Amino acid sequence: MKKVVLAGGTGFIGNYFEKKFHELGFQVLVISRNSPHIVWDDRAKIVKALENAELLINLAGKSVNCRYNEKNKQEIMNSRIETTRILGESILQCQNPPKVWMNSSTATIYRHAEDRPMTEENGEIGSGFSVDVATNWEKAFFEFDLPDTRQVALRTAIVLGQDGGVITPYKNLARFGLGGAQGSGNQRFSWIHIEDLFQIVLFLKDRDDLIGAFNCSAPNPVINQEQMRLIRKEMKVPFGLPAPKWLLEMGAVFIRTETVLVLKSRWVLPERLEKAGYTFTFRTLQETLQDVLHK
Repeated sequence: MKKVVLAGGTGFIGNYFEKKFHELGFQVLVISRNSPHIVWDDRAKIVKALENAELLINLAGKSVNCRYNEKNKQEIMNSRIETTRILGESILQCQNPPKVWMNSSTATIYRHAEDRPMTEENGEIGSGFSVDVATNWEKAFFEFDLPDTRQVALRTAIVLGQDGGVITPYKNLARFGLGGAQGSGNQRFSWIHIEDLFQIVLFLKDRDDLIGAFNCSAPNPVINQEQMRLIRKEMKVPFGLPAPKWLLEMGAVFIRTETVLVLKSRWVLPERLEKAGYTFTFRTLQETLQDVLHK
């Protein structure tokens, strides 16, 4: 039986991937902080899990949905760098290492962009804490020289799915009449349906010629005003009060998060994937929301 290892595989994306890989007949092993899974401190079991694996996917990292105080910032950074290094060092100990290692990254690596889209070839790396996390994460990943393991970084946009993730707070905003534009409303919203993310993983797994960083984002980003309008439309909510930046700042303190998560303009296009021949199942936000909200 072919084997897949999911590191940090107990969250929203990991649970979906585990279910889908099981349906395809794979043995799935999960590395996590807690038993009954393989724990990060047990290097011997990690190496054993990685031996003869078809694929390793690293999804580990503390959630960025928190206040960016020094303690949380350090945990966000360290949780990504340390787990990536543990995996790289464990692969080096394997007799038959995984054929492919896909490591999470983020579309937030690019600058705030309202003027033009960011692709892998001509995207401009931004600045600030979130970008520092992304660049250091990819640096830790690609600094490993692994001749028998192909490495792919998944620069993933906001993932939309039915059972968790960011769709829940957006639904709540709309339900309580707060589903209007956030800030200026002109910031771009780049997203990807969780099923497309899974299909991209399968696509990249089978393409030995594809390495490096890939933007995992649907090809038709929208501005925030349109995003919220479509959410209200699918939920049959007739109006939504806008939230100016000052109000978002106050609310972010109250719910212990950061406004950058909604105010940064992420205008990201999947140029490398589409050039390589990947065809998206969910190309528009409307069809994505119809699937996510009504199934």
